[in-house]
Amino acid sequence: MVNTSHLQALSEILEGELFYDDLIKSIYATDASVYRILPLAVAYPKSKADIKALINFAKVHKKSLIPRTAGTSLAGQCVGEGIVVDVSKYFTKIISFDEKNRTITVQPGIVRDALNNYLKPFGLFFSPNTSTSNRCMIGGMVGNNSSGTTSIRYGVTRDKIIEMHTILSDGSEVVFKDVTPDAFKLKMEGNTLEASIYKSIFNELSSKSIQKQILENFPKPEIHRRNTGYAIDELIKTNVFSEATEPFNMCKLLSGSEGTLAFTTQITLKLDPLPPQEATMVTAHFNSIESCLQAVALTMEHNLYNCEMMDKTILDCTKHNKTQQENRSFIEGDPKAILMCEVRASTREQVNVLTKKLLDAIASSGLSYAYPILEGEAINKANNLRSAGLGLLGNIIGDRKSAACIEDTAVALPDLANYISEFTALMKGYNQEAIYYAHAGAGELHLRPVLNLKKAEDVKLFRKITTDVAHLVKKYGGSMSGEHGDGIVRAEFIPFMIGDANYQILKRIKSVFDADNIFNPGKIVDALPMDQNLRYKADREEPEIQTLLDFSDSLGILRATEKCNGSGDCRKQPEFGGTMCPSYRATKNEKDTTRARANALREFLTNSDKKNKFDHDELKTVFDLCLSCKACSSECPSSVDVASLKAEFLFQYQQANGVSLRTKLFAYNNTLNQFGALFPHLTNFMFSNTFTASILKKGLGIAKERSLPLISNISLSKYIQSNKNQLVVKNKIKTVYFFNDEFTNHLDKTIGEDALLLLTALNYDVKFVKHEESGRALISKGLLKQAQDKANKNVAVFKDLVSEETPLIGIEPSAILTFRDEYLKLADDKSSAKKIARHCFLIDEFLQNEIKLGHITASQFTSQAKTIKFHGHCHQKSLSNQSCSFDVLNLPVNYKVTIIASGCCGMAGSFGYEKEHYNVSMTVGEQTLFPAVRKSSAEVIIAATGTSCRHQIKDGTQREAKHPVTILREALI
Repeated sequence: MVNTSHLQALSEILEGELFYDDLIKSIYATDASVYRILPLAVAYPKSKADIKALINFAKVHKKSLIPRTAGTSLAGQCVGEGIVVDVSKYFTKIISFDEKNRTITVQPGIVRDALNNYLKPFGLFFSPNTSTSNRCMIGGMVGNNSSGTTSIRYGVTRDKIIEMHTILSDGSEVVFKDVTPDAFKLKMEGNTLEASIYKSIFNELSSKSIQKQILENFPKPEIHRRNTGYAIDELIKTNVFSEATEPFNMCKLLSGSEGTLAFTTQITLKLDPLPPQEATMVTAHFNSIESCLQAVALTMEHNLYNCEMMDKTILDCTKHNKTQQENRSFIEGDPKAILMCEVRASTREQVNVLTKKLLDAIASSGLSYAYPILEGEAINKANNLRSAGLGLLGNIIGDRKSAACIEDTAVALPDLANYISEFTALMKGYNQEAIYYAHAGAGELHLRPVLNLKKAEDVKLFRKITTDVAHLVKKYGGSMSGEHGDGIVRAEFIPFMIGDANYQILKRIKSVFDADNIFNPGKIVDALPMDQNLRYKADREEPEIQTLLDFSDSLGILRATEKCNGSGDCRKQPEFGGTMCPSYRATKNEKDTTRARANALREFLTNSDKKNKFDHDELKTVFDLCLSCKACSSECPSSVDVASLKAEFLFQYQQANGVSLRTKLFAYNNTLNQFGALFPHLTNFMFSNTFTASILKKGLGIAKERSLPLISNISLSKYIQSNKNQLVVKNKIKTVYFFNDEFTNHLDKTIGEDALLLLTALNYDVKFVKHEESGRALISKGLLKQAQDKANKNVAVFKDLVSEETPLIGIEPSAILTFRDEYLKLADDKSSAKKIARHCFLIDEFLQNEIKLGHITASQFTSQAKTIKFHGHCHQKSLSNQSCSFDVLNLPVNYKVTIIASGCCGMAGSFGYEKEHYNVSMTVGEQTLFPAVRKSSAEVIIAATGTSCRHQIKDGTQREAKHPVTILREALI
C-alpha cells in the first residue's frame, strides 16, 4: 500500500516535481474522453533519471505509470490509477536537425505546430496534422499514430518515425530503429530485456500460417488509418518476415501502442517538403449526408490535399461561438453537410486548371447545390472551423452530449457509402441522428451518438451502440480505431475485431515488454470495461447549487463547467495567436489552464460533502492565477466562461471565509479614488514618492516593482460640469449617452476629455446622466451583491434612455462591456439589461460604425503621416473586436496602423499589482507585447484601449501608450 511517506520519498529524489494533493489529482483524473479515474499522483519529470526512478517506484510498489503530453486523448488513454507522467513541461526540446536528410530528433513534449514553425524556414514540415495541432505533442501523436487532414497525401505518424529512444520496464535504455535481418538476429542474442523482445517478436510472427491469420483478420491493408491493437500487421511486411525490401523497425509497433510498451524519451522523424504554396479549397454544399458521401469518391480522383466533411450539427454549433462565427462566412444556406476539398500546385495557373476540373466534376454529378471557392486566408479560416469541430460539440446545452465511442471508425474508400448507409439505418433504430465529422477522403468518419451518460439507460445504449458498430466495421474489414486510439473505449473490442488468436499475440507482446504491467494498463490489452469509470455516476442525484450570477443559459453553474470536454484549446502557445490562457502560457502548468479550472470546479461541486460546495482551498488555488481575461468565453470552442465561474466562486468562498482587507481595498478602489481626488496633489505625492509608496505597497501586498496609478487633478465628472456650455454642437448628427466609468473619471480624465472634445467636434450631442460605477472591480473580486446593486441601478438609469437612436458609449472596455456581459447575469430586470446591451458600444465601435455610415470622414483629420501599433484589451477582443480600433486609427489618410499580435498584457486590473502575481504578470507581458513595443522606434505611437494595458506597457517598457480617441482628437484639423 502506497502512502504519503512513499510519495514524499519519491518526490525528494526527482529532479522534477511530484504532486499528490487532491487538486492536482482531480485535474488529471480526466482527459478529453468520457472517463474519470483519480490517479495516485502526477509527475513532471525533468530527466531520464526521473523516468527511471518512476519506473522503479512503480515496479517496487506494484503501481502503474500513465504517460501524458497535452491530455487531449478522446479514448481515455491518459487516465489511470497510477502516476500520471506529464512530459509536456520539460521534455520539449529539439535535439538535432539534419536539413540535408530531412530528419529531426525531438523530445516527446514538443508541440506539433511549434515544430513546424521551426522547420518552415527550411521548406520542410512534419506532415501528420491533427485538429489539435497547436497544442498536441509529438509523443502523443506517436502514441496514437495520429493522422489528421494530410494523411491522404503524406501518410500517418507511423510512416514518419525513424528512431525512438526508450526506457523499458526494467529501466534499461534501448534505441529502436531500422535493422537488417542479420542485425535482427544479433539483437536476439543475450539475456537482456531488449533481446527477449526481439526473440518474442520473431517467434510470434515467423510462421506463415500466423502471418496469414493476421492478414485475414486485421483491417484491410488499403485503410492507411488503422490503429486497432498493436501493428503486428505492419511488422510482417518487413524483410525479417518476408521477401519484402522494407527493413524491420520496432517503431512501427510502438507507434499506436499508447505508451503501454515502453517510455519514449526521444523521437527521430522523417520530414516532408512543404506543400505547394498555391491553393484553392472548394467547399461543396449538400442537402443530405448521402449525397455528400457519394461525392467523396469522385472528388478523390483529383489528387486532393484535403478532403474533409462537416455536418449540420457541427455547423450549427459554430453559430454560437464568437471566434467561429467569423470563420463560417463562406457557408450558403443551411447545408446538411459540406465537403472541403483542397487542391494545390506550384503556380496559380496550375491551381486554376485543377480547380476547374474539380468544379466540373462536382457540378456534373448533380449532388451539390453550391460550391464556394476559397483562397488565401479564407482557407485557413475554414480549416480553423473544421479543427474546432469536436470542441464545439461541447456547446450542446444540457446533459445530452456527443459521446466519443464510435467516432474513430475507418473503412476502405469504396466501402464508405455502403457503410454509412448501414450505419445510418442502425442509428435510426436507436432513434439517433448521429453527428458526422469526417476525414472523408481517408474513409474515416468521426461519428457520434448524442447520449446522456448521467442516465443508466443511456450508459447501456453507449455499450450497445458501440458493440453494434463494431460488428458493422468488422463486416467491411474496417478499423474500429482510425486515428484516436483504442484507449478504454475501444480496447475491449480488439479481440472481436482481429480475432482471439491474434489478440493473444498482442497480450504476449505486452507481457514480454512489460511483465509487471506498469505501463498504462487497461489500454490495448486486458482492457478496462468501456462503460465504467465514466465522468458521471449514472442516475446520480444532481447537486442543487444556488448562485448569485445567472447561469440559466447553461442550465446552471455545474453544467456550465461540464461544457468543458477537455479538448485543450487553452494550452496553445502565444505563437499560435489568441489570448487564452495567459497564465498557462506563463507557467506551462496544467493547473493554470481553463480546462483545469473547469474540471476542478466540476469535481468539487459534484463530489463535495460540504453545505457550501465552493468552500475548498483547492478551488482558491486553481483560480488564483486566472486573470479573468474573458478569452475563454470566445476562444474556447465550448465557450467555457471561467471569468464568470471565478467571480461566482470568489463570492461563495468569501461567504464562508470572509473578505480580506486587500480584496476590499481593490474592490472599492473607486471609493478610495474619490477620497484621494479630494487632495490629488497629496495623494499623488504619496503614490509617487519612493518612501511613502513603498510603505503603501508593503502594507497592501502590492509588488514593490509596480508603479501606482496617479489621480487626475480634477475628475472627469467635474470637468463635464465646468464645461457643459462648451460641449455643444450646432449640426447634430446623433445623440449619444456617455458612460463615465470609474477608471476614466479619476485616473484617465484627459482621455475622457479627449473623447468628449472629439465627439463634439464631430457633431455628436453627448448626454450625461448621473449613474453608478460599472462594478468591474467588485465583480473581479467576487463582491457580487455589491456589483448586483450597481448593475440594477445602472439598468434602471439607462433603460428608458438608451435605444438604437440614442446608444450608450464608453471608453474603458472592462467597464462599458459589463453591460454586454456580466449585467445580463447580475441584473434583476433581464429584459431591460438585454435591451441596453444591444445598444451599448465601446467608443471605438461607435466611431467605426459612424465612419461606415459616412458621418465621419478622413477630410476632418490631418494628412500628416504617422505609424501606430495597437494593442487591444482582452475584454475588447472577447466581447467586441480589435477591428473597430484598427479602422478608427486608420481613418487619417496617412496613418499606418498595425495590430500587435499580443494576447493578454498581463496586468488584468488588480492582478498585476498583487505581489504574489507580479512575476506571472510580467511573464505574460514579455511573451509578445513587451518585445513588440520595444522593437518600435520612438516615432511609433503605441496605442491601447485599456487603462490596465497602458499601465502595464509603461511599467514593462517605459513607453507611454495612448488611447485611440486621444490619437484621433490630436489628428483633428
